[in-house]
Amino acid sequence: MADIHVEEFYKDVAIALVQLYMSFPRRVNLFVEDIAGPDEPDEFGLHSKRHMACFGALLWLSEEGLLRYVDTIRQEALDQAVLTREAFVRLSAPAPQALLRELSAVSNEPELPPSVQKDLSTYIHLLRSALKSGSSSRISLAVQSTFFNDSGLQPVH
Repeated sequence: MADIHVEEFYKDVAIALVQLYMSFPRRVNLFVEDIAGPDEPDEFGLHSKRHMACFGALLWLSEEGLLRYVDTIRQEALDQAVLTREAFVRLSAPAPQALLRELSAVSNEPELPPSVQKDLSTYIHLLRSALKSGSSSRISLAVQSTFFNDSGLQPVH
């Protein structure tokens, strides 16, 4: 069983990448609250550990070369965030059929047009399907398969 903070990290990463993919190439503000849920700072103005973990995951994505942003909006959001070229290419790439079958992310209906079948076989579809399922193990596997395998992205320095 994975640590809960690692499962939350994978979910935060998946949600952020899907949001950025949906707006690509337009720059958007990426709000922590839209990813991790509402947060009420305490009487000292400090955010919850959950909020800060999500904010940390967003910063980590940038440090690893998966997204760029202009600035932070306090600890609330990344201002003008966009996927890097490497992240966009990887999310748009076809995922291995074995992985798609394992995660049941693609329909095997023969009547689907080839263009639809192609769209349903990408890593971004894999992430969307995993998020839709709500399964922590599917989300974790989808994120790991997309970015953390030998065939995934290498950090940009």
